[in-house]
Amino acid sequence: MLAVQICEPKKLRQIDIPEPDQPGPGEALVRTHRMGICGTDVSCYLGKFPFFDFPRIPGHELGVEVLAIGDGVDNVKVGDRCSIEPYMNCGECFPCRRGAINCCMNLQVIGVMTDGGLCESFLVRASKLHPSEKLGYDQLALVETLAIGCHANDRGAPKAGDHALIIGMGPIGLATLEFARLTDATISVMDMNPQRLEFVERTYGITNTVHFKGDGSENERMMELTDGNMYQLITDATGNKHSMGGAFQYLSHTGTLVYVGITNEEVSFKHADMHRREATLMASRNALPPDFTRIIRLIEDGTINTDPWVTHRTHIDRVVTEFDGLTKPESGVIKAIIDVT
Repeated sequence: MLAVQICEPKKLRQIDIPEPDQPGPGEALVRTHRMGICGTDVSCYLGKFPFFDFPRIPGHELGVEVLAIGDGVDNVKVGDRCSIEPYMNCGECFPCRRGAINCCMNLQVIGVMTDGGLCESFLVRASKLHPSEKLGYDQLALVETLAIGCHANDRGAPKAGDHALIIGMGPIGLATLEFARLTDATISVMDMNPQRLEFVERTYGITNTVHFKGDGSENERMMELTDGNMYQLITDATGNKHSMGGAFQYLSHTGTLVYVGITNEEVSFKHADMHRREATLMASRNALPPDFTRIIRLIEDGTINTDPWVTHRTHIDRVVTEFDGLTKPESGVIKAIIDVT
């Protein structure tokens, strides 16, 4: 059976793997139809992601079809189209017992810590499947990305009267924006890529855009947008240590900074910048099961339109030669999808 593996930094290869067994109790056999490429996949490919070991079959943003189910499975049936919640938690550790299964102490994320869905079919815990009778496989493959943004937005909890800033308009920043715009907060976005800012303005009608040039002009623009108060909530989705450490300077007094992007490097900032503001610093990791249910409903009823997101597409037969180009900012990628089967 065909699969694609990241075998070392910046190197992919096609491999042949055994056909999966029939599903056991609580399991489902699924066929991968679509895989979304996200920032995590790119970081893994570049050798920069902290929880990734080589070699590994990637793939955690997935639109799949149920081929068979094991004993005791009643949440899905054969033929269902599903999104996968890729966070395989233990259910027994301290955070799991508290309901924080997204940061399980023994967490295994498929496609990152264990082999994922960039293959023709595989076995998965059936309870992690989220079916939809209405959505196509492209849409289902985007649910996990949206779930990351949903959880990040919930962590920051923007409210009426807040002016919130999202830094980084890659897929995770866009996912956070999808949910921030459903609140009563005022939203600004910042990126160093003007094409991404144009995409946000064209797609979402957001004109509070800040082009980061590193010359101080962004500070002037933010002061103008916030009447000199700066931002009550900042979500940094860049995974860039310089952006993450520098974000405090854009934060209002008593504001909250959420890191949803992740880096393997140390993030540093002057404590006085945090202390002076009596700021709150938070992390946001993965997502929770209700996020997937909510997102499927929001796409089904048209509240979220994923169509503008998919700007590039490749096939599993071409991904070895084309993947590297999809990691380049100059390619103009917003979201790339792999057609697997």
